[in-house]
Parts: sequence; C-alpha cells; structure tokens
Amino acid sequence: MTSTEQTKPVVLVLCAGNSCRSQMAEGFLRARAGGRFDVHSAGTDPKEEVHPLAVRVMREVGIDIGTAVPSGVDKYLGRLAVRHLIIVCAQAERNCPRIFPGALNRLFWPFDDPAAAEGTEAQRLRTFRRVRDEIGERIDAWLLAVSQQALVTEYR
Repeated sequence: MTSTEQTKPVVLVLCAGNSCRSQMAEGFLRARAGGRFDVHSAGTDPKEEVHPLAVRVMREVGIDIGTAVPSGVDKYLGRLAVRHLIIVCAQAERNCPRIFPGALNRLFWPFDDPAAAEGTEAQRLRTFRRVRDEIGERIDAWLLAVSQQALVTEYR
C-alpha cells in the first residue's frame, strides 16, 4: 500500500460471498471515485471466484472486475481502519460483527442476490443487470452526499 492510499478514507463493501454485489459495488466505487477512496470488498463466507455473469454485466458498463478475487472479512477486521463500511446483503448484515473497529460510517444497502436468480441465461442476465444498475445508482447517490457533506464541513 502506498502512502497516498494510506491517507485516503477506506471503504469496505461487505457481502456474504463477495462474488457479485460487493464486487460490483467495489468496481463502481473504483471507477467513479477511486482517486478519493481506498476501496476494498470482502465476504463473510467468500466464494471461490467472482460470478461470471457479474463480470459480464460490469463489462457492459465499461468496468472490468474480471481479475477480482473474493476475500474474507477477516482479511480486514482489525487490520485496516475502515472509514465507510457498506453492507450490501442481509446475510452479511446478520453475520458482520456489530462493532467494526475504525468504521465511522456503517451503511446497510440490501440488494437482491443476482446469483440466486433462476431461469434462462437471458432471464438471469436481466436480474444481474437490474441489480448492477441499482448498485450503481446507490453508489452515485452516496458519492454525491459524501461530496456535499465534505463541502459543508470545509466551509464551517
């Protein structure tokens, strides 16, 4: 980690498997505000790989998460001063420690699990795209709110 990364506020996006929703959110954050934050994602019970349909739908919006590797929350818990903890699924909310050392801002944004979608590939892709778009919109709204809050704080 470089000294510049150490000075950036850390954002950790947490999900159960760290294979879809949290990876998509991390991808959006890196693409849209990576210069402002040190962004990571993790799972309470990480899968072996990022879901191929998550990789596919993120590439459709110009974000490549194809080299991402799921990791466990234990990689960060007590080891990284997390400023913003964003939990994107109910299972992770239930299994995440209530107190996350250093987390000043704990957010719970439950999104449907696109990996649980059933049907044809086209139907599953629709679900992945919908969830991707919901995550992107939520990230954009949060980034706007954080920017506005920083401006208010700066001018006080």
